[in-house]
Amino acid sequence: MNPPEPTPLVSICIPAFNAARWLPSTLESVLAQTYPNLEIIVIDDGSTDDTPSIAQGFAARGVRAVSQRNAGAAAARNHALRLAHGDYIKFLDADDLISPEMIERQVTALADRPDYIAQSEWARFVIDPGEALFVPYPGWHDSDDPLTWLCETWEDTQPMYQCGMFLIPRSVLERVGGWDERLSLIDDFEFFTRIILESKGIVHTPEARLYYRSRLPGSLSAQGSRQAWESAHLSTMLSVHRVLAREDTAKTRRLAANMLQKLIYSFYPKHADLQRSIEEHIHHLGGSDLAPDGGPWFRTLASFVGWRFAARIRYQLGRRPR
Repeated sequence: MNPPEPTPLVSICIPAFNAARWLPSTLESVLAQTYPNLEIIVIDDGSTDDTPSIAQGFAARGVRAVSQRNAGAAAARNHALRLAHGDYIKFLDADDLISPEMIERQVTALADRPDYIAQSEWARFVIDPGEALFVPYPGWHDSDDPLTWLCETWEDTQPMYQCGMFLIPRSVLERVGGWDERLSLIDDFEFFTRIILESKGIVHTPEARLYYRSRLPGSLSAQGSRQAWESAHLSTMLSVHRVLAREDTAKTRRLAANMLQKLIYSFYPKHADLQRSIEEHIHHLGGSDLAPDGGPWFRTLASFVGWRFAARIRYQLGRRPR
């Protein structure tokens, strides 16, 4: 009788900064996995709340908790990656949840597809994961063409590369490297653009689900600082250049220009110098055809006075673009 095939080790890398309120639920969702061979690593990124002690409290259940000086989520993920031994790696934020069968489904999906990346479904929630509505998004399918898949997800300028969705073979990470520690806001956009282009394709796993906790005060996605927008700019520029290096066509130039225009719409009327720099890149790419985001009142006002004036009014009213 032949011995059973070894079960691949999966490392789940969790950066945590002041996540005491959410971390227990996140870890419970990981510990509830039906997949048996897990390595769970929590990197406390210099928290000032009870995050370190909460993480340590799970040590008896197999969670490895390590603390570092505050250096940002990207640095914490890289720290976890250096400690990880898994054949597969999943990066998971400390406030998100995963369905019990996620890891098992994704490992199974990748078993005969080396150098592919598994992608789950995802949906937002605020308090109760029962709020999550799993509505299909662009890219929710298998693909043997990473560039075409990326372009599809860029088409509406709102690609969702939330890290907990993906299971990544170590072989891909070893070729590409870890997270860019210069980045904070939308660091996942640069990371997964780079990772996906290096892979052989995407395997969609609809039975696996990520519950993405949203609208948290102080979260990276809620940042509006100059440093945050500089990060978003750099992340977008790095991603645009990688796609154009792979294929420089009218289509990829339009998608790249629209991704950059989306940034301007997001922070206008602030950071005028950053806006001018981005506009120069958009002009070089041939221009953008992306309309500004906004509800009915914004669109109506913009049709009469232009999007810039309408955006200034929206900013003065304290409203954020969609």
